[in-house]
Amino acid sequence: MPTVPSPQTVLDRVRRDVERNALRARNGIKLAAGIDRPGVGLSPKDVVWQRGRCQLWHYRNQSEGGVRYRPPLLVVFSMISRSYILDLTPGNSFIEQLLDAGFDVYMVDWGEPDERDAQNRLEDYVDDYIPAAVDRVLDISGCDEINLFGYCFGGDLSLLYAAHHPDAPLRSLTVLATPVDFGHMGPMADLFRVGGLEVDAVVNEDGNVPPSVVVQGFKTLTPTAEVTRYVTLWERLWNDEYVAAYQAMTGWSDDHVPFPGAAARQTVQMLVRDNGMVTDRLTVGGDEVHLRDITVPFLTVRANRDHIVPSDAAAPLIDLVGSEDKHELRLDAGHMGLVVGRTAARTTVPTILDFLRRRSEEVTA
Repeated sequence: MPTVPSPQTVLDRVRRDVERNALRARNGIKLAAGIDRPGVGLSPKDVVWQRGRCQLWHYRNQSEGGVRYRPPLLVVFSMISRSYILDLTPGNSFIEQLLDAGFDVYMVDWGEPDERDAQNRLEDYVDDYIPAAVDRVLDISGCDEINLFGYCFGGDLSLLYAAHHPDAPLRSLTVLATPVDFGHMGPMADLFRVGGLEVDAVVNEDGNVPPSVVVQGFKTLTPTAEVTRYVTLWERLWNDEYVAAYQAMTGWSDDHVPFPGAAARQTVQMLVRDNGMVTDRLTVGGDEVHLRDITVPFLTVRANRDHIVPSDAAAPLIDLVGSEDKHELRLDAGHMGLVVGRTAARTTVPTILDFLRRRSEEVTA
């Protein structure tokens, strides 16, 4: 026979449910009103170089022991979303963990493109902005090499930079959630690849692809995700910690920036329609470039449950680069789970830190 709960057990459950419902009501009002939103991107930093909307940030290493490894690490972020996902909130920040581990960390943030950036091509980023940022990092640090880290489409830019500049001063290259086989990028890419959609059909009056198009494109990848996340939110709305994390992460997932029109046209033709990364049909600045020309120590990280960059879209990369010292980390995580949350803290970040330490020197007093 089933066990009958005691009156005290029943009373405790009722009391718990009443308390949680009260907390749900309070947190629901805060969410709706936008009250107590968690601060994001709070790690102290300085702007040390700027060109147009692009900025180079140097994070202040205030950890115990300060900078303990050289050369410095330069992070190249994606062009279509906000970089604070890598520095989400205190205690849940990839940047914070890099600093705590003793690295000297810089980031290229592309800012928010406007009509002045509409004619920017991939060459402007690969052959101008990134090399200029690298030079500035070398100048500040006094080093003659850097470790380069590319996130999402920033990984594609990093690959094109390393392939087009085989003599670049790179100690290593790490890319995370970086697509190379755009035939596996899902409905959004298929609209351009086989559906005949042209970039000019979605650009706005300033000549750029607006953030709303990017957001809607990502929503088509997981059409039920929004309903599911609200169900989960209701179940855990009583939990202040969960609600704060929810606000930060869902805020980022809906917070995109315009994609420069010329770069978008080039991306659609070369990377999506020609699938240039896997078919070896890449051209940068009029030159043919080949991923096999990348020979520096290399790490690629991909996620099994990534709905933005599906695992199959990132899978061929390990075989495309020419490095002898190359490694792949495949995790049971989603796109954001690679850099924030428990999977990141337990697996992604420690693996990246270990890879970087092995290719760095300890700073001696």
